Amino acid sequence: MEGDDCSIPPDSSDDHSQRGSVASSATLSRAQDVLIYLFGDSAVHLTVEGLSSVTVQELGRSVREALNVPESAQDVFAFWLCSPLLDLQLKARHQPYKLCRQWQDLLYRFTLASEEDISQDEPYLQFRRNVFYPKSKELQLDDEGVLRLLYEEARSNILTGRYPCDPEHWTDLGALSLALDEGTGLDDAQFTTTVREKKLSSFVPAHVAMGSGGLFSTLRGKSSRQAGLEQNLLEAYRKISTSAGNAPEPTQLLHQYLNTCHTLPYYGCAFFMGEIDKPVQGILQRGKRKAVNVGICLDGVYVMDVKEKHVLLGLRFNELSWDHSYPEEEGDSHILWLEFDGEEDGTPVNKLLKIYSKQAELMSGFIEFCVELKSASEGGAAAEMDGEMSSQQSAGQDGSSRNGRGGRRGMLRRQSSVLCSRVHSLNTISYVDNGKEIKRLKPKRAASFFARQPSTAAYSAVQVTESLEQG
Repeated sequence: MEGDDCSIPPDSSDDHSQRGSVASSATLSRAQDVLIYLFGDSAVHLTVEGLSSVTVQELGRSVREALNVPESAQDVFAFWLCSPLLDLQLKARHQPYKLCRQWQDLLYRFTLASEEDISQDEPYLQFRRNVFYPKSKELQLDDEGVLRLLYEEARSNILTGRYPCDPEHWTDLGALSLALDEGTGLDDAQFTTTVREKKLSSFVPAHVAMGSGGLFSTLRGKSSRQAGLEQNLLEAYRKISTSAGNAPEPTQLLHQYLNTCHTLPYYGCAFFMGEIDKPVQGILQRGKRKAVNVGICLDGVYVMDVKEKHVLLGLRFNELSWDHSYPEEEGDSHILWLEFDGEEDGTPVNKLLKIYSKQAELMSGFIEFCVELKSASEGGAAAEMDGEMSSQQSAGQDGSSRNGRGGRRGMLRRQSSVLCSRVHSLNTISYVDNGKEIKRLKPKRAASFFARQPSTAAYSAVQVTESLEQG
């Protein structure tokens, strides 16, 4: 997420300790060492004078110079203040040292972490992709150093499961990673040796390499499962090696990797932590919640199951309305409300999904900013696109098929894909708007009393406005 005026409180105390990658000396006027971390276990070492007042803009010039990032790519990356508990994308005017001094305040405000975890948490400064940089512009980059920085970040998100993907995706991406690390000339024996030395989790997502566990995994055997993954990886690697007469250039492989990632609609998202209600299946499951990641980018909002590594709901901005609410009583939660079209027994309805999160205010503001930014960019390009409308409409239809949605949410993609929405598995509130009043739909009477859907607590309806519905 991006730090904003409304999300960062003023510097409240001089008692907070300096943290993370920014040096912690009492004398801040002299030159001090600062580490700016990159993906891929590397960092940029800078010596900075006047650390207490240095801005992101000033640090950016030094880091881009150290990494030889061309002037044309200066908007590709941004500075992030990160820890296991919270990620903040910083603006050019922000001063990292002062934000580090406020870190505990930010954690208390935007996380549910315990006092002990907050007291031990230390942020670090990271140079990574700017969430507001369009994917269309990224496709035009040709500088190998810039592409490699983007590749390392995308690879990390793939391997950790932050970007859920299907087997054909992770297999192709793993083979491209191997080709970038080792070249395309490995024979079968060298391939097997390399994969086993570096471990399979270096090329496919960790949850895939480790398996789901349980009885099935035990019966099948870990070695058998890994042998199958290695074989699939080898076949994808062979295709790369034989697809061109000559060995592909690194930039070509990097482009292939990023292009594959671009097929994932949540590529480049900022991620927020939250929870949603689990569907009620019995008395024992009342009140239980499921942890989710909420990804927000210039294209839309994506709610993903943290455990199962798949998409629960994906909406473009022209397909949703949203709002957020503050706790009314002690013990209540901050809530982000997502409203979208749905269907109940053939009747078109409005659906509301409640996302419980102390970052609800941040998510709401982030969505609003993305909508405004996207509207401005589309408006500026409209005049140039008039002559290409027919071809763009065709492309849009193809894109809708890939995403499983047309102009209105309808048929979903095959459920075997992790990319398709699983609206049926969400515990949503359904209602119809007759213009004057909102009518809640009564749940269907279950055959069994014990399987009956309980009534949902009252809620404040999302106020739909034209500005919220613009894509």
